[in-house]
Amino acid sequence: MAMAARGVLAVVVVAVVWCNVARAQTPVFACDASNATVSGYGFCDRTKSAAARAADLLGRLTLAEKVGFLVNKQPALPRLGIPAYEWWSEALHGVSYVGPGTRFSTLVPGATSFPQPILTAASFNASLFRTIGEVVSTEARAMHNVGLAGLTFWSPNINIFRDPRWGRGQETPGEDPLLASKYAVGYVTGLQNAGGDGDALKVAACCKHYTAYDVDNWKGVERYTFDAVVSQQDLDDTFQPPFKSCVIDGNVASVMCSYNKVNGKPTCADKDLLSGVIRGDWKLNGYIVSDCDSVDVLYNNQHYTKNPEDAAAITIKSGLDLNCGNFLAQHTVAAVQAGKLSESDVDRAITNNFIVLMRLGFFDGDPRKLPFGSLGPKDVCTSSNQELAREAARQGIVLLKNTGALPLSAKSIKSMAVIGPNANASFTMIGNYEGTPCKYTTPLQGLGANVATVYQPGCTNVGCSGNSLQLSAATQAAASADVTVLVVGADQSVERESLDRTSLLLPGQQPQLVSAVANASRGPVILVVMSGGPFDISFAKSSDKISAILWVGYPGEAGGAALADILFGYHNPGGRLPVTWYPASFADKVSMTDMRMRPDSSTGYPGRTYRFYTGDTVYAFGDGLSYTNFAHSLVSAPEQVAVQLAEGHTCYTEHCLSVEAAGEHCESLAFDVRLRVRNAGEMAGGHTVILFSSPPSVHNAPAKHLLGFEKVSLEPGQAGVVAFKVDVCKDLSVVDELGNRKVALGSHTLHVGDLKHTLNLRV
Repeated sequence: MAMAARGVLAVVVVAVVWCNVARAQTPVFACDASNATVSGYGFCDRTKSAAARAADLLGRLTLAEKVGFLVNKQPALPRLGIPAYEWWSEALHGVSYVGPGTRFSTLVPGATSFPQPILTAASFNASLFRTIGEVVSTEARAMHNVGLAGLTFWSPNINIFRDPRWGRGQETPGEDPLLASKYAVGYVTGLQNAGGDGDALKVAACCKHYTAYDVDNWKGVERYTFDAVVSQQDLDDTFQPPFKSCVIDGNVASVMCSYNKVNGKPTCADKDLLSGVIRGDWKLNGYIVSDCDSVDVLYNNQHYTKNPEDAAAITIKSGLDLNCGNFLAQHTVAAVQAGKLSESDVDRAITNNFIVLMRLGFFDGDPRKLPFGSLGPKDVCTSSNQELAREAARQGIVLLKNTGALPLSAKSIKSMAVIGPNANASFTMIGNYEGTPCKYTTPLQGLGANVATVYQPGCTNVGCSGNSLQLSAATQAAASADVTVLVVGADQSVERESLDRTSLLLPGQQPQLVSAVANASRGPVILVVMSGGPFDISFAKSSDKISAILWVGYPGEAGGAALADILFGYHNPGGRLPVTWYPASFADKVSMTDMRMRPDSSTGYPGRTYRFYTGDTVYAFGDGLSYTNFAHSLVSAPEQVAVQLAEGHTCYTEHCLSVEAAGEHCESLAFDVRLRVRNAGEMAGGHTVILFSSPPSVHNAPAKHLLGFEKVSLEPGQAGVVAFKVDVCKDLSVVDELGNRKVALGSHTLHVGDLKHTLNLRV
């Protein structure tokens, strides 16, 4: 995304046609019921199917007019009463001003800014993912009704956070395919669900960036020309599952293809990936859009085609429906005239776009008279929406270390030193793809609302170079305070779109600041890391001078209030890390461009993510502490599970390592795992029960993988039962070397925390 600035302005071939077809005033909305001519068109007839309406509209267009519907900045067509429409809006963690389709004004000066998805994912709370989506879409519709937002939002980002240095990892739900899938389905459903049983959309979501996209700009390697060399096994096991779930289970209205190549082919020009997989295998009910200017990129940067007409032809024929940018508006007519592309190919693409607009009500007349028409500025930044932003941050914040200093008692603290370059962060808290928030509560403000504080930044910015280090004032503040809270980490100058990290250490002299303050402090020291990606903070983890460590991601507009809620014990932390925290040596030894997930012992390659990584960790995926203790015990789970294969199957007479994870034998092949969870401590709290499975060692299977997660809230001494339904072919399968899903036969170990249970899967 965000490449529009690089596009070269050009005279669009069809501009004259669009401008001269009518001199009437551009309509405000399509299918105006007060205009008898317009409202009589078949595409305005709401009693017809979306497909029939789209066909009617298509039949009224010339080729020159059709290509205007291939690009994000859709021009007006006054002769048919159709206004201009901007497809590009963003809603990664709230309605955003990134993208020309949305803006703020005195009418709606801001929208609720939730935590970056990496922190929301740390809540491991699928219902929260959906609830946030519902609120964001309500605010989006409210802004649309007053002309401030579109209806098509190119969110969420569901790429796998494969490498800890990736600048955009903050936008994602983390490194696990199942967690990313659950996030995608929850958030998309929240955004899109219009209620009822029909195909209508509240707003249209978009799962991006398809596929194997997770290198932006690392040591001169840029996403625009990067070729991700990915095995079929890794593609189907790691990179594709979130997109598959988004399309099949989330019924997403759009998928965005990425800038990079995959195994030599630009994703937006790969017919197998687009028409074959997304539309063919997964049956996408919607449109496929390019990342911004990526069609231009594959021609001008990747030199994939000899001329621009070939680029237009190959992308549309591969299955692309909409071009973010103006490349297809410029070159598609020439491609058809040259015989490289048929007009029917263009028809197919824009029909997919039209149908989505039909489902959104774009062709249903005055939006104020439609479902959601009563929404307006009063429905944006409501007190309940802002409280949800605070609750989301509370649920995501991860407690990584606590020697007993937390929770703090506000009554017993007379002075608190609040130190660090992120201690009074505001804009930093909302990350990227942000919108103007309703308001900010910085860490300093949140803590200061509870106790008297003394603030010292320690460094003038997160880069914390020698010139910006202010050690003396920081150590003096810590030396005279009852407790010290250090807020360090990153911001968009360290990690962002188009900027990957090269080191896993805290930036600049932040480690020296932390150590100096900890050594000088009179009371307990609480270290808070605000960042999207992980850091090697081993020195702090092992330091007796640092009593507690928390990771708060980029916690959104209410981040400071949520942090205070955690530190003072008003909320019991329950977040769990959605990514592995690697030692700094990982960045020294492993190239970011090596896409292999699985380890290679012959070369010392350690693999990636908790599923495959064989090296040491600073903190592991799923780590996270509470102020209370939760005990798990097994209530029920089978010890043997038989797979009933067809009579005469070769696996009855030969030794098989696995069987196909599809077919009649998979039907109703499931079992329940029931666990008793007891709050054995003295404080109420929410707890995430995370169920993993370690499969037999076949097909280079992961060491363990996530089967499911459930959230439970328990009072002190209270117990509850959590049940997981395990679908054997879906949940216990692994992907073989050719990309096929197989059910591994033999011993599978299920584990929750320290509790383990082994079951034997046999024929």
